[in-house]
Amino acid sequence: QVQLVESGGGLVQAGDSLRLSCTASGRTFSSYAMGWFRQAPGKEREFVAAINWSGGNTYYADSVKGRFTASRDNAKNTVYLQMNDLKPEDTAGYYCAALIDYNNYLRGARFWGQGTQVTVSS
Repeated sequence: QVQLVESGGGLVQAGDSLRLSCTASGRTFSSYAMGWFRQAPGKEREFVAAINWSGGNTYYADSVKGRFTASRDNAKNTVYLQMNDLKPEDTAGYYCAALIDYNNYLRGARFWGQGTQVTVSS
């Protein structure tokens, strides 16, 4: 079992940056590919980013490519999402997850965090 706890959300203005963290319990964290997802009120959850077990490979949704960067520190059992040039449309609850398949986030996740809210004002 892996428990995931996100932090770092908040209220910012358009153009600002935030860094989200997701810290995992358990000794198997480094074996999991990790994903970031978000969900805005009234909308379906959407994929944001994925990072493989080592941190050497990542991919992103087109909507955040070039602005968001996923990274991880396996020694700290933590995965990060650096978000730059934030836009009002980035407003959502952000969730990290331990992916079943790094190459196909649609297969879902074994574990989910509780989420952290990001609100971007214009």
